[in-house]
Amino acid sequence: MYRPPFEITNKIIADIAEIAEMTGKMTETSQLGRDLMLRRKNRISTVYSSLAIENNVLTPEQVTVVLNGKHIIAPPKDIMEVKNAYEIYEHMDTLDPYSIDALLKAHAVMMRGLNDETGNFRTRPVGVVDSKTGEIIHFGTLPKYIYTAVTDLLNWAKTTDVHMLVKSSVFHYEFELIHPFADGNGRMGRLWHTLMLSKWNPLFAWLPIESMIHNRQAEYYGVINNCNHAGSSTEFIVFMLDVIKNVLNENAMSEKASEIMSELEKSRLDVINKFLSENNSITSKEAVRLLDTSERTAQRLLKKAKEMGLVKSKGSTKNKCYYI
Repeated sequence: MYRPPFEITNKIIADIAEIAEMTGKMTETSQLGRDLMLRRKNRISTVYSSLAIENNVLTPEQVTVVLNGKHIIAPPKDIMEVKNAYEIYEHMDTLDPYSIDALLKAHAVMMRGLNDETGNFRTRPVGVVDSKTGEIIHFGTLPKYIYTAVTDLLNWAKTTDVHMLVKSSVFHYEFELIHPFADGNGRMGRLWHTLMLSKWNPLFAWLPIESMIHNRQAEYYGVINNCNHAGSSTEFIVFMLDVIKNVLNENAMSEKASEIMSELEKSRLDVINKFLSENNSITSKEAVRLLDTSERTAQRLLKKAKEMGLVKSKGSTKNKCYYI
C-alpha cells in the first residue's frame, strides 16, 4: 500500500504533545466557538493571506469591502478570487477531506470563472514556479498519473493511524508535489490542510493558519524545495507544526487580552461588529451615535478592540476610521 516518505522524529513527537495540550485548553476556553466578530476577522485574514501568497493584489481592507458586498476598483480576477475563496471556506464543514469528488467540487468553486479547467485535473505537464523568484521548484506529476496519485494520497490519509497533525502536513506537501490542477494548487493545498485539522478539532476552521504561512512565505517555499531534494516531507511537517504553535500562541494572547473586557464592553463590541458587517468602516463619531455614549468612551473601546487585533485603523487621529 502507498505510503508517502517521511519520518516521525523526537521533535515532531514533542510538538504534537505540545499542540495537543494547547488545543485542549483552547477547546475549553476559546471564544472562537461563539465570538462571531473574531471568527469573521480570522476568516477574512485566512482568505486574504492564502490569496496574497498567490500574488492577489487586494489589501486586507479591500478584501473586507468585497466581502461586505461593496464595489471597489481592482482587477476583476482578484475580486473573483476573493469571493470564490470565501465561499468555499464558508462551506468547508460540508467537505469530506478524503473524497476525490469533494476535492474536485471545492476546486470548481475556488477557481470558478478563473480558468478553463476548474473542477478537473490538469491535462498538460507543468513546472511549479516560485511566484517570488520565478525559479522552477519542481515538475508536477504527469497528467496521465494524476488521478491515481491523488487517489493513493487520499486513501493513505483516510486509512493511516498517523496523528492528524502529521497527516495533514504530509498531505499538504504531497498535494503540492503532485500539483494536480492547472491553477489553484497552493490555495487548495492550504484549504485541505485546514479542512483536515478541523476534523480533528473544529476550532481549526477559524484559526488563520494561512496568515502565518503568508508571514513566512519565503521559508514555506524554501522548506518545500528542501523536501523535494530530500525526497521526504519530514522538514515540512516540522515547519507546519511550528506554524500551528505560533498561531495557537497568537490566538491565546488575543483571547487573554479580551478577558479584561467588561460585559458592557463586549456587548458594545457586538453592536460595532454588526455595524461593520453591514458597512465598510466606523469612526468614533459614528460609534458615539451607535452606542449612545461619550466620544471618549467610544474612542477607548475602539482603541481596545484594535489592541486586541479585532479591528484595524487608518487615517489621522481626528479622522481615524476602524475596519475588520
